Amino acid sequence: MTVTGHTPRVFSGIQPSGNLHLGNYLGALKRFADTQDSGTQTLYCMVDMHAITVWQDPAKLRHATRELCAGFIASGLDPAKSILFNQSQVAEHAQLAWIFNCVARMGWMKRMTQFKDKAGKNAENASLGLFGYPALMAADILIYHATHVPVGEDQKQHIELTRDIAAKFNHDYGVDFFPITEPVIEGAATRVMSLRDGSKKMSKSDPSDMSRINMTDDADAIAKKIRKAKTDPEPLPSDLDGLEGRPEARNLVNIYAGLAGISAEAVMADMGGKTFSEFKPALADLAVARLAPISEEMSRLMQDVSEIDRILANGAADARAIAAPILRKTYEIVGMVGA
Repeated sequence: MTVTGHTPRVFSGIQPSGNLHLGNYLGALKRFADTQDSGTQTLYCMVDMHAITVWQDPAKLRHATRELCAGFIASGLDPAKSILFNQSQVAEHAQLAWIFNCVARMGWMKRMTQFKDKAGKNAENASLGLFGYPALMAADILIYHATHVPVGEDQKQHIELTRDIAAKFNHDYGVDFFPITEPVIEGAATRVMSLRDGSKKMSKSDPSDMSRINMTDDADAIAKKIRKAKTDPEPLPSDLDGLEGRPEARNLVNIYAGLAGISAEAVMADMGGKTFSEFKPALADLAVARLAPISEEMSRLMQDVSEIDRILANGAADARAIAAPILRKTYEIVGMVGA
């Protein structure tokens, strides 16, 4: 894990938008916890400044930020091993974002598919923050000279933009200062689909609560949702090719693989030929064993938010110790007096 000339460092962030679910756990939180023991420095951030690119109720945003922190810790992230903080406590993110606003080009921003998706038909009514979101995301990453960023497929375009911004800054100022960050996209269940429709991504915005397993669900709710998950009448095939055209079956196999920490191929080798009346109870038992303790620990942590706030403040101090010198050097390169 090296990017030429730069010490390996992993950064990733999640928006505190409430309702953490299984997709967040398998696609991000579990992988974050696994990475912290790799020997590479890791920083994980609750990106609350990104959250306000669309309207947020202030009380709900505070709650969601703390709940996300609880989710990080309950999923195995150790604040003694990883720097855990919320974005708004480290002013350097916003300060570097302004520099990058002046490096990035309008044409680049207009090509961002996520802006088009979120703004919808009335893009003129979207906030300037939503349009400029990718420049702040680039700043989130590069303020730490992060070399690697674990992301889902849907964020890959933003990492490409981060690379473009870093390359243009380095070229414009004749320096080799910002690393060309590498996206890290891996794992059988990085994209977890709805339990009601295997063609749609699991989402907190789906009107059906049965479409997702929430990180706050208790053991009974987890088991019930797995039992009632949509499937098809055929038994599981003996290999992955047999799942072609069976999105619900493929999704449940991926979830099993992600929770068990094994490949989808290994699941098929073990479960091939079983009917869903046999496979679902095994998956429900596994899901309860892995997820119920996380739900319980999140509930315990949320009973004392002062401890969560202390962890976030300490993490922010550690993050600023890395970010401040990088911002100072950036200002000096750009020509700011007093940097």
